[in-house]
Amino acid sequence: MATSPNSRGALSLAATVLTATIALYMALVALGNITDFGTNQQFVRHVLAMDTTFKDEDLMWRAITSTGLQDTAYVLIIAWETVAALVLGYGSWLWARRDQARARQFSTYGLLMVMLLFGAGFIAIGGEWFSMWQSKNWNGLDAATRVFLFSGVVLIVNQLSAPRAESSATT
Repeated sequence: MATSPNSRGALSLAATVLTATIALYMALVALGNITDFGTNQQFVRHVLAMDTTFKDEDLMWRAITSTGLQDTAYVLIIAWETVAALVLGYGSWLWARRDQARARQFSTYGLLMVMLLFGAGFIAIGGEWFSMWQSKNWNGLDAATRVFLFSGVVLIVNQLSAPRAESSATT
């Protein structure tokens, strides 16, 4: 079944707007972490130190208590957020220029970067490995899940806007 030009245009518009929304979000997150470094620095330190978890001795060996390593992890997170924002911004610009193949490519890279950070980084590593789910004060799982799911929806929309190859088989 062929996609009509009008529906393809609407999907491209949706991909443009949604990709730009995630790009803006990631840019604001990175900017906030750079200009208000200390707030989320404390978040990362508490999660990695596991100092507000149940302190189960079978899990506490995972804790990273070196502030140097904690701060290095935080700076790497900020760098990843910044690069993701730039890649998504470029993808949005390509969507606006109607360079769909390259827009889809760069948007996919940027969205996967966001999904890796929030899915693998915050949900899996922070949430499970460092038991962030046990903390009442330093638990970012709900926010990470929202961003991961929104990015996944945007990734699907980006892929839906791809032209479909016509089937040459007859039945």
